Amino acid sequence: MGAVVISPTGELIGVGHNIRELDHDPTGHAEVVALRGAAVALGSWRLTGCTLVVTLEPCTMCAGAAVLARVERIVFGAFDEKAGAVGSLWDVVRDRRLNHRPEVVAGVLADESAALLDGFFAQHR
Repeated sequence: MGAVVISPTGELIGVGHNIRELDHDPTGHAEVVALRGAAVALGSWRLTGCTLVVTLEPCTMCAGAAVLARVERIVFGAFDEKAGAVGSLWDVVRDRRLNHRPEVVAGVLADESAALLDGFFAQHR
């Protein structure tokens, strides 16, 4: 699984892949890794105007991290019916009680993303 963060000017400022098993880190999801890299690149945790792009719909933790980082937009490919928190199972990012709600662009290259994920899980199970 992979994620990138794009700056408001279109520059790639954060790249991540799932390192949970490698680092024995329950927070090592691709989105969190990419958001951390982007924050370092910008010198700020506020990723205002940035876009998070990810192969699979973010989980609750990752959706929450994107909201807290103030990303402007979340773009994802495949929907995650088991743990998706950007519309499938939950909808964390559109909760009206939050003070920041990023735009969501869902299902971009969904079939291609699903095929990548199938390959990933086939190798790791």
